Amino acid sequence: MPETPTPAAFRRDVPVAGPIEQWWGSDAIAALLRRFDIPYACLNPGSSFRGLHDSLVNYNGNTDPQIVLCLHEEHAVSIAHGYAKVTGKPLAVILHSNVGLMHASMAIYNAWCDRVPMLILGAHGPVDAARRRPWIDWIHTSQDAGALVRSFVKWDDQPVSLQASFTSLLRARQITETAPRAPVYVCLDVSMQETPIDGPPVLPQVERYAPAPAPHASPELIGRMTQLLAGARRPALLVGRVSRDESEWRERIALAERLQAQVFTDLKVGAAFPTDHPLHPHAPSVFFSPEAAATLKQADVILSLDWVDLQGALKQAWGNDEVSAKVVQVSLDHNLHNAASLDHQDLPPCDLYAAAEPASVVRALLAALGEGDAPRAGGPAPAPRVRAADDGGADISMALLADSLSDCLAGSPACLIRLPLGWSGDLWHFQHPLDYLGYDGGAGIGSGPGMAVGASIALKGSDRLPVAIIGDGDFLMGNTALWSAATLQVPMLVIVANNQSFFNDEVHQERVARDRGRPVENRWIGQRIGEPRVDLAAMARAQGFDGAGPVLDRNELASVLADAIAKVRSGRSVLVDVQVRPGYAPSMSAGMTKSAA
Repeated sequence: MPETPTPAAFRRDVPVAGPIEQWWGSDAIAALLRRFDIPYACLNPGSSFRGLHDSLVNYNGNTDPQIVLCLHEEHAVSIAHGYAKVTGKPLAVILHSNVGLMHASMAIYNAWCDRVPMLILGAHGPVDAARRRPWIDWIHTSQDAGALVRSFVKWDDQPVSLQASFTSLLRARQITETAPRAPVYVCLDVSMQETPIDGPPVLPQVERYAPAPAPHASPELIGRMTQLLAGARRPALLVGRVSRDESEWRERIALAERLQAQVFTDLKVGAAFPTDHPLHPHAPSVFFSPEAAATLKQADVILSLDWVDLQGALKQAWGNDEVSAKVVQVSLDHNLHNAASLDHQDLPPCDLYAAAEPASVVRALLAALGEGDAPRAGGPAPAPRVRAADDGGADISMALLADSLSDCLAGSPACLIRLPLGWSGDLWHFQHPLDYLGYDGGAGIGSGPGMAVGASIALKGSDRLPVAIIGDGDFLMGNTALWSAATLQVPMLVIVANNQSFFNDEVHQERVARDRGRPVENRWIGQRIGEPRVDLAAMARAQGFDGAGPVLDRNELASVLADAIAKVRSGRSVLVDVQVRPGYAPSMSAGMTKSAA
């Protein structure tokens, strides 16, 4: 389990105490959730779970789980997603009927693609049609609510009775916390919630329904992997979806050093290996640079630790040629692959396949390899962190934003919760598993603010300053998630890297214009967010944040960021709008715009 601190107390709405003389089905559900050790339930209110809402407040006392009120269902899921990225543990999310589930579906897809645990509860009008209110209960009830998200949740159910609901929730918690982790969905009938029960709830023994431990690779397979890796002349490690656990981080370093393997990491997922290590020669990226692809192609044995899109990585190095390296895959992800969602990517060639979590295989390989001989000569020096060039301009590049933020932090630990697409991996070194948490999984714009809130909730009480750098398009789609942080009084810093554009699509429009011999000067039309300029800081202030900006001049940036950091350290929630020069790293632009023809 990740070594994360227990979050400090947040502001909580304390209900007026009152006697309980009658118990209801929803009281039993609330009591069971309290046994699940889930600290928060993220929700946007809805009548389909009004019984459960009452029970969370008046039976549980708005604690264990405490309600996190959200202004949109997508935010409820995104907050739980951000929390899970830090802790590896699920929060509860409660969604109103079919309409709330439809609102939340993009965020659920993100969480699915990012392989994070989450207990999503839904509800709908009475299954018994004779008990439905005219109009509203009919349009908010579905014959099969789970069908809306079934292709991107790990399991779903629609129980009717209280006992069936107990079983469903126990199974759901067990499944979401069993590797490979992913969201689950349980839709609760409103009639079950609002049916009286005789006496206080009698609950099942939760400890008897614990998640299953992840499978380990067999000793025989570990032996074959050890033999292959020990005999490699140019081994490579592709380190993908791994935990935030510090001991597992150290074990990955030890394995790389024992093998003298070239290590690659990925900006799509959280920090997985120190990027300033001599065995990490290329900056992490979403797509490989030509230099990184060339280095990978030199490998004779590749060990993939649950790399996202392994075949895509191999194709970037070998193109359409046969992969000459032996490939060892360590992943449980195949258990989630289905025919409806194509997030499983293309099928990679694998010479050995360990259906296990990476940490257990790394530990077993270290034990099997032993101390060995003296380490071979190290690889090339890691790519240095790029500093901003002084080109005489007054505007702000992404590199200058990174420099200024780093200088203002003055070496104190921070967690980069999110980074925008315009960020290049050589702008910052990651030296701890909580230095960076990765993207959102499904590339669904609008998730950044909510994930920033959820991760900041998990980080409160730690020594890390929560920092999310997000694009203006991402912020504008999801900005009302900030209100949930403000009402809970969550210290956090959101920096909007504002290029006043949906710039990703400007890059695409430029590619199409060049291919068709048309004016690239028109790429901005239908993309720019500038006339009128949106006052992002005012939107944050309206929700209880301190808001600063827009910062337009590089000479103002350091002082604004220093002030913002001081406020966050004093317990405030702060947003800074920084207008940045549009642009992407070359590998990002090339990877995104490759022709589909």
